[in-house]
Amino acid sequence: MGSPAPILYLHGFASSPASKKATFFQDKFGPRLCVPDLVGEDFYGMTLTAQLEVIGRKAGEGPVDLMGSSMGGYLAALFAAANPGKVRKVVLLAPAFDFANRWAGALGEAAVADWRATGSMAVFHYGWRRQARVGWQLFEDSLLHQPFPAVTQPVLIFHGVDDAVVPVSLSVEFARRTPGAILHQLPSDHELIDVLDFLWAEAGPFLA
Repeated sequence: MGSPAPILYLHGFASSPASKKATFFQDKFGPRLCVPDLVGEDFYGMTLTAQLEVIGRKAGEGPVDLMGSSMGGYLAALFAAANPGKVRKVVLLAPAFDFANRWAGALGEAAVADWRATGSMAVFHYGWRRQARVGWQLFEDSLLHQPFPAVTQPVLIFHGVDDAVVPVSLSVEFARRTPGAILHQLPSDHELIDVLDFLWAEAGPFLA
């Protein structure tokens, strides 16, 4: 019996490989789990497409398992859908599906227009613990990607019912579209920090 597939953990927007969940799962899975920096120092110029290219380089010829948090969950689903031969299983933590429409709705027309006109927008970068600017190309590029990727691999999803950042309804919709997907709706928020033990109890055997 061969070794289990490597796991790539994909961090969220304005986060980093040092996030609490990334660190938690790195401790649990050990050297099997790799947490690539999807953006590096070029946060301003980030796009979904560029992050998918980073994932592709790390995945190589595969097979790999993917875990993704928030935007990283959306990226995991996008990559898995486009690379069925490279990805074995997928675990999604509060995945940020429907990026373009969700951001447009959350920001409002005036803020989106200002982002477009000025070319950038200030957001709080949790990994750097300070304000940082992200370019308009992030939104433009997001329009090129499917809001709900057609993933064919086994998928395990965790989403907090009190998530005020990414509504749990998006994971419900994704699960409805994805045969065999398992969705756990949990009494938690977007971070899922207070249910880490449950995540491990389910994700560990799933990726065994």
